[in-house]
Amino acid sequence: MKALRAAWRFSKVLVHLAYGLWIIRRVFPGLSTAEQEARVQAWAVAMLDRLALQLVVRGKPSHGPVLLASNHISWADIVVMHAARHCRFISKDDVKHWPIVGTLATAAGTLYISRESPRDAMRVVHHMVECLKAGDVLAVFPEGTTGDGSSLLPFHGNLLQAAISAQSPVQPVALSFTDATTGQHSLAPCFIGDDTLVQSLWRTLRADNLLAIVQFGEPEVSNGRDRRQWALDLRETIAALRA
Repeated sequence: MKALRAAWRFSKVLVHLAYGLWIIRRVFPGLSTAEQEARVQAWAVAMLDRLALQLVVRGKPSHGPVLLASNHISWADIVVMHAARHCRFISKDDVKHWPIVGTLATAAGTLYISRESPRDAMRVVHHMVECLKAGDVLAVFPEGTTGDGSSLLPFHGNLLQAAISAQSPVQPVALSFTDATTGQHSLAPCFIGDDTLVQSLWRTLRADNLLAIVQFGEPEVSNGRDRRQWALDLRETIAALRA
C-alpha cells in the first residue's frame, strides 16, 4: 500500500511540475513582480500538499531587505522555505541547467554562483548587495551542502558579506523534518552521501505524517562582526532554534 500511495503522490508531483512550467510560460509575462512572487509561494504550498508534507511555521518572517540564513537538509528545503515565505535563493550554477528544476528555479528569482571560481563569489556578493538595497528577501544555506538534520555542519561566511555591505539584517531560520506520530526527527527527506534525488524523493513520498517545520528567529545586524564571526554566531543561534 505504501508503494501504491507513493506512486500516486509521484504522479501528482509530476503534474504539478508541468503546471509550474505552464504558469511560467503563459502567466508570468503578464504579472508584476509581487504577483509572480505570490504565485511562486502558492505553487510551493500546493507542492508540499502533493508531497504529503505538512508545513508548520513558527516565528515571524521578516520583510525585505533581509538575508535569510538557514540550515540545509534536503532538496525539499527550497520548496518548504518558498511556501513559508517567498525569497530568492543563492544556488550553484549547474542547477540552472537541470531539466524542469532549472526553469522553475530561475523563474523564482534564483541567483546563481559558480563554486569553481572564487571570483564568481565576489560577483554574486555584489549582486546580492544590489538586491538587498532594492528591498529583496534573499536566502542562503551557510553550510554549503546538505546534512542529515541531526546536527549542523560548519557555516561559511562568504555570502554574509552581502548583508554587511548592504547594512541589511540577517534572519536565522531553522529547518527540520519530523514524524508527527512519534515526534522524532525524520531522515526520509534527507539528501546526503550516496543518495540520489530519486531515492530521496521516493523515501519522502513513502513516508506518512511528515511535518516540515520552519522556525524563524529574530533578525539581527552585524554589530561590527566580520562575516566569519557572524557565521559562527548564526550557527549557534540556529542550533538553539532547532532545540
